[in-house]
Amino acid sequence: MHDSPQLPNRRSVRLKNFDYSQPGAYFLTICAHNNRCLFGRVVWGEMSLNDLGELVDKCWLEIPRHFPNIELATHVVMPNHLHGILVLRERARRAVPLRAGITHSEMFGAPVNGSIPTIARSFKSAASKRIRQVLKRPAMQVWQRNYYEHCIRNRDDFNKTLEYIRLNPARWDFDPDNPHRRATTSSLP
Repeated sequence: MHDSPQLPNRRSVRLKNFDYSQPGAYFLTICAHNNRCLFGRVVWGEMSLNDLGELVDKCWLEIPRHFPNIELATHVVMPNHLHGILVLRERARRAVPLRAGITHSEMFGAPVNGSIPTIARSFKSAASKRIRQVLKRPAMQVWQRNYYEHCIRNRDDFNKTLEYIRLNPARWDFDPDNPHRRATTSSLP
């Protein structure tokens, strides 16, 4: 946190003292800047990717090529966000254990190769670069500054998250991030 009145106080959404370089399954949601629908549209409950959505999908699928300790469980590119599950099969390289399971991973923003924050940052950077090239807009902001993550705790949590991702396009009409949603007060069970 900053004490300077000129600088904004930014709060991290990461779990304090959690080691994001340890093996496990992680559910990520990465949103387009200002929730703009850049990546396609949902038609009859199915996602129809446009060229930018295809680029995002390709960048996601390339993650294991750049980070061999990662396995992709599932993902879906939506009009203005992406949901995906990353499985870290082994501890990220250069994660320096500190005390009681706490590591130096991402401390003070120092990237740790193969950790979840580094993978998310790299994915966003690669997809942004390609989108900017296609649109010929070198300064375009593609993604929101941060992302949502959830550490999947057990097999039941994993299966529920898989189902959530699978059904996401079918629920698009009710999604609060859908600028064209039909139902404003409805909620799905």
